[in-house]
Amino acid sequence: MERRDFLRTLGMMGAATLPCKNLRAEAQSDEKEFHGILVDTTRCVGCQSCEEACAEANGLPEPNIDDAEPGVEVKTSTDQFSSINCYETDVGEVYVKKQCMHCNQPACAAACLTKAMFKTKEGPVIWREDKCMGCRYCMLSCPFDMPKFEYDSPIPKIQKCTMCWERLQEGEQPACVETCPEEALTFGKRRELLDEAKLRIYNDPDDYVHHIYGEHEAGGTGYLYLSAAPFEQLGFRTDLGTTAYPEFTKDFLYAVPIILTLWPTFLLALNKAIKKESEESEGEL
Repeated sequence: MERRDFLRTLGMMGAATLPCKNLRAEAQSDEKEFHGILVDTTRCVGCQSCEEACAEANGLPEPNIDDAEPGVEVKTSTDQFSSINCYETDVGEVYVKKQCMHCNQPACAAACLTKAMFKTKEGPVIWREDKCMGCRYCMLSCPFDMPKFEYDSPIPKIQKCTMCWERLQEGEQPACVETCPEEALTFGKRRELLDEAKLRIYNDPDDYVHHIYGEHEAGGTGYLYLSAAPFEQLGFRTDLGTTAYPEFTKDFLYAVPIILTLWPTFLLALNKAIKKESEESEGEL
C-alpha cells in the first residue's frame, strides 16, 4: 500500500466520525417536555392505597399493607412496582413512596443494546418485551436499582413501574395518583410540577427542605420529591451528582461503531505501509 493510500484510509476514518458528531448535536437539541409525578411526602399518611392501586392496575399480587413502619424496608420487586416505607427522621416519622424514577436521560435505556428499555417522548420509561435479549444491562446501570428480572420464570421479563403507560395512552392518570386520598401525588408536565413544588416551598418555607429531589439528580428525573426532612434520612441517594449517567459514556458509545468497523482496516493499512517502507529500505541497501 502506497503512503498516499494509507493517508486516504485515515481520511476516510476521520470522515466517518462526522455523522456521529451530527447525531450528538441533534440529540442535545432535541428537547421534549416530559410528564412526571410530584410526591409531597409532607402530605403522605402511609395509607398504602397507591400500592394497592398499582397492583390492581398491573395485575400484580396484593401487597402486604402492614409493612410501612420504621426499620422495615420494603423494596420494589417483580411483584411490586411501588412501595411505601416509613422513616424515623429529625421531624418524626415520614412516609415515602418509592418506584422507578423515570430519569430524563435514563441509564437503563442508554445501556440497552436493543432499545428494549425505552424513554418515551411523553416521559415514562418502559420495557418492550419483543426487543429484549435478556442481557440485564439495564439492571446494572440503574442508579436507583429499579429494573427487576424474573429469575424464577421460564419466560422471564424485566419488571418495573411504567408510570401506567397504558393508562396514559387512554388519557387517564397513573393509578397511584388517581387513588391517593391525601393528594400527596400530582401528575402533570415536569416543568409545571417544578413550578408547583417551588411555590409550595415559597409559601411554606418552614414546612419543607429547600430542595426538590429529582430536579437535578442524575440529570433530572420524572418523579420529583418534596420533604420536611433531609433526603438522606429518607433512604434517597444523595451522591448521584447532577450529570445524567449516559453523559459519562456517550463519547465512548458513539465511538464503538467506528472502532468495530474501521479499526481492523486501520491496522491492516498500518501493517502494509510499514511493511512496504521496510521492503523499500532493504532494497536501497
